[in-house]
Amino acid sequence: MAYDEGLAARIRVLLAEVSVVTEKRMFGGLAFLVGGHMAVAASGRGGLLVRVPVDRSAELLGRPRTAPMVMGGRERVGWLWVTGEPDVDDLDGPELAGWVAEALAVVWALPPKR
Repeated sequence: MAYDEGLAARIRVLLAEVSVVTEKRMFGGLAFLVGGHMAVAASGRGGLLVRVPVDRSAELLGRPRTAPMVMGGRERVGWLWVTGEPDVDDLDGPELAGWVAEALAVVWALPPKR
């Protein structure tokens, strides 16, 4: 399954004011890196991959349509998968903006990449 171009476009709009954003195709999806750190991605499985504070992961998993991010059979701590069920277009507006804000808060706190 290819990533959702519409979701990627909505992410671009939300990140338009951020000057250090790059896009990179990764894992069948499209990742958005901020200052070299992956923040969010339009997943190749559908939905959104989002970087979250490790200490808030359990709390954020309580939100609708969230699941742990699993790659290679291992759960990735500090990452969540937000499904687009029943339709990826449901992941829009304030919900998407909130997830992007969560990710930005995490990556802005990380040391700069060289």
